[in-house]
Amino acid sequence: MNQFKIKKLVDQAYREAKLSKEEIKSILAEDINKLDYLLQKADQKRTEICGDEVHLRAIIEFSSYCKQNCHYCGLRKDNQQLERYRLRKEEIIKTSQMASELGYQTVVLQSGEDDYPAAEIAEIIKEIKKTTGMAITLSLGERDFDAYKLWREAGADRYLLKHEIASKNLYEKYHPGMSFENRIESLRYLKMLGYQIGSGVIIDLPGQTPDILAEDLLLCQKLELDMIGSGPFIPHQQTPLKGTKTGTVEMTLKFTALSRLLLPLTHIPATTALGTIDDEGRQKALKAGANVVMPNVTDGKYREQYQIYPDKICVNEEAGDCRQCIGSIISSLGRHVSQNKGHSLRK
Repeated sequence: MNQFKIKKLVDQAYREAKLSKEEIKSILAEDINKLDYLLQKADQKRTEICGDEVHLRAIIEFSSYCKQNCHYCGLRKDNQQLERYRLRKEEIIKTSQMASELGYQTVVLQSGEDDYPAAEIAEIIKEIKKTTGMAITLSLGERDFDAYKLWREAGADRYLLKHEIASKNLYEKYHPGMSFENRIESLRYLKMLGYQIGSGVIIDLPGQTPDILAEDLLLCQKLELDMIGSGPFIPHQQTPLKGTKTGTVEMTLKFTALSRLLLPLTHIPATTALGTIDDEGRQKALKAGANVVMPNVTDGKYREQYQIYPDKICVNEEAGDCRQCIGSIISSLGRHVSQNKGHSLRK
């Protein structure tokens, strides 16, 4: 595709937040070296919609137990090499309060698909709200719909549930015993309950194509997401996908930039996975439409045990040092850390 055609499609996406599946696919299939204009316009749209502030979300990985067996994830239940842990209620609340003292406005409570009691999670949500006033995002996988309702009533603001790949066949291949339809139904139910919802994809999962990624973007538009995340696939040696090819920075940046143009009111993180495969990965995403970073504030002694993928960055950093480091990265880009909770831009 020549530069004139690329510019025409990018300008259309910038103006209308709309492209056909074939048009999205054609951009995703292009070499990143031909797409400077795409990245430039995505950054321009980010400035127009979000300004220069970057929202920080503090992640607490409170349980590495998981009952699922996803083919790409190091937390899968068949990984017998992983030492599991589960934080107590008091530890989760204390870590949230520490994050609040460091200036974070949002805490993300994340775990494997553990059977952590729903009522206890509701108590944790209430206590965090009472003592910090922080926005609360949950990332706990698929749970009973009654639990979603209970947590929303307890004060949870957001729910992050990635659909991972918009191919029913590949989704169910990589998620044995799980249903693609249930994943999407869960997102719709969460939205109905009043959660701000986040989803997203793993870039370059084996078998994924530009055609499937185009479907991903169209699905995300249809779901009217409040947040969309995309991080590169990083193979883990204790999974069925060990030895397969790592995802690329290039495709992740193309997807990030198109996400900003096609879902302009959506928060987009510069993911830790991208920073893991490229030292400048998060900076590159922040210059391609992203406006969120999600640092880890989990106690350091647990971080090695929450191993969705290997060699994750910042595993050995103290939470305060990590906060200072990411603040410096953001400042170096001429941006600043937001002082508000960064609720949905759709509200």
